[in-house]
Amino acid sequence: MGRVHLGGFEEELKRMATTVAKAADIAPGQMGTFRADSNQIDIANVEGQFFGFDDVCTHIGCSLYDGSLAGTVVTCPCHGSQFDVTTGAVVSGPARQSIKTYPVEKVGDELQV
Repeated sequence: MGRVHLGGFEEELKRMATTVAKAADIAPGQMGTFRADSNQIDIANVEGQFFGFDDVCTHIGCSLYDGSLAGTVVTCPCHGSQFDVTTGAVVSGPARQSIKTYPVEKVGDELQV
């Protein structure tokens, strides 16, 4: 049998959205940490917009959830590496590698990753 190609939808079908929280659970300027599939993902509320990213700092593996959020920048509590939660880019080292980001969709009051 041949494989059916679904264009851009093929990849989307592989990934099913997982509801991780209620939007009201994460106040503006705050973060939450959640398990989605086998990943620990943090979600930051930046002025009502939600951004998902890996919880683990790429420098030595500390939890970013234990750090602080200022605007769109999360600071690792271990050595001060900073990442932009909207893109995952390193803002300030010692980390050199960006963190993975995840799209967060607000469906009603639920946050889905």
